[in-house]
Amino acid sequence: MDIEREVLEVDVLIVGAGPAGLSCAYRLKELLDKHEEKHATGDPVCSKDLSGAMIAVIEKGAHVGAHSLSGAVMDPKGIAELIPDYVEQGAPLEKKVEDDTLYILTKSGKFAVPWLPKSMHNHGFNIISLNRFTSWLGSRVEEKGVDILAGAGGAEVLYANGKTLGVRTDDKGRDKAGAPRHNFEAGTDIHAKVTVFAEGVRGSLTKAHVKKLQLDYGRNPQSYVTGVKEVWEVPEGRLSRGTVYHTLGYPLDTRTFGGGFIYTMNDNLLALGFVVGLNYRNPLTDPHNLFSKFKTHPFVKSLLDCGKMLRYGAKAIPEGGFFSMPKMYGDGFLIIGDSAGFLNSRRLKGIHLAIKSGIMAAETIYDSLVVEDFSDAKLAAFNSRFEKSWAKEELHGVRNFHQAYEDGLFSGFLHTGLQIITGGRGLKEKYEIDEDHKRMKKIGDYFGTDTVDPKRDQIKHDGALTWNKLDNVYYSGTKHEEDQPSHLVITDLNICNDRCGKEYGNPCQHFCPAHVYEMEEDEKGKRKLKLNPSNCVHCKTCDIADPYGIITWVVPEGGGGPNYSDM
Repeated sequence: MDIEREVLEVDVLIVGAGPAGLSCAYRLKELLDKHEEKHATGDPVCSKDLSGAMIAVIEKGAHVGAHSLSGAVMDPKGIAELIPDYVEQGAPLEKKVEDDTLYILTKSGKFAVPWLPKSMHNHGFNIISLNRFTSWLGSRVEEKGVDILAGAGGAEVLYANGKTLGVRTDDKGRDKAGAPRHNFEAGTDIHAKVTVFAEGVRGSLTKAHVKKLQLDYGRNPQSYVTGVKEVWEVPEGRLSRGTVYHTLGYPLDTRTFGGGFIYTMNDNLLALGFVVGLNYRNPLTDPHNLFSKFKTHPFVKSLLDCGKMLRYGAKAIPEGGFFSMPKMYGDGFLIIGDSAGFLNSRRLKGIHLAIKSGIMAAETIYDSLVVEDFSDAKLAAFNSRFEKSWAKEELHGVRNFHQAYEDGLFSGFLHTGLQIITGGRGLKEKYEIDEDHKRMKKIGDYFGTDTVDPKRDQIKHDGALTWNKLDNVYYSGTKHEEDQPSHLVITDLNICNDRCGKEYGNPCQHFCPAHVYEMEEDEKGKRKLKLNPSNCVHCKTCDIADPYGIITWVVPEGGGGPNYSDM
């Protein structure tokens, strides 16, 4: 049926209140305020009246920061450019890094890597909780008079005459079959002169938009890792200094990319996590299980002994690098932050790059507002700014890093060394890669037999050091309205219930870190997929890692999902 929708007209719509989107809003409002000051004095350079220019930010989380999760050790370069007095303004910073070590873990031991390139050093940087930092940045944006509409997920990109018109927000109050309930509220059509996609990693609108306009033509596909993280309270004095440990090796085999991290925070809090490349071969690979094994290593376990786990979360991270970045501009739109791949995979850092992308987007939009030109040609200035920026220099310098590990850890070390010597090039200018899920092997091909116990590598959880997925989800604060359409759209359940089990052993039950996908037997003993979308922590792993590419993550009702704290 036709639904009458409210239409909201704004000048600039920013989709996503993460570091990139908030930085764009902050810098743009700053530029508009300075413009109006000069306009009021009769400055001919600022003759156009922009006092009515309206910026709107929509955020699917219940509040700003609710869905923000990262390691995180922040390079201050970005925030210092955006808000030079960020320390004086009370930015929530944890300890400053004093100890910084990369360990290679064996099953029961460890040894430190004796030398790392300067670019991988973290000394003097602040460890942060990204969700608290994002919340703080959101408050700075609102203080400038920018409206942030929390609990509003972007459901659909709107187009008109071949141009991006804006975004439709999610409907609320539909039941599982999609029918309106008594409390139904139709989403709003937000029309904008410029729409900025800042949804974070694998944003559902950005994914569809890039595909529709073929913005990734000639680029490498994006490549991802999934990170699983916990925050622990540990006994006082155990790690009093700002300490950063990164690890390679155990529990990963030498063909699977990834590693662990351990960061000290304030108030005896310890952040630790494990990332796993989603271009793995073994169809039973389980990032949550690998994280649990990581915690049982004697070194890690000793740090957690007598401690208490407080928080849990997971997210995918875009690691494809410079050659996986799509065209980031077009008629009426820009793409920034993780949505565009602004992440340095060698440093595993993207916050400073996300902030810089937001700054460049704001400056481009401001120039467009002054001349009322929002065309592809005018917004191409964003790319020009990027080409001249320190962000481009940094990303180009690690352009082939993640690709170097396509064939395993040892060849990756060799390629990384060559890339450091050649300024990021390595053996050739561009290393080609395929989509992550195409690297997964079938059960028979990987194990040499079709009869494999799906729990062969799973550890037993004790509820003190490790937890099963469902128990861990509790610590993420995740909540969804139960009676709503599934936000995990599977195009062919027959594949899940028959073919996938035979060929890959239903890897969704392994790669999901939140017990969303469960195989159960029906009354006839046939295994069928049971979906538990209310457990979803919005990591997007399923949208990336499914070997058939038939799972699509879309936004649930706005406000649903994790409620991260200290993450």
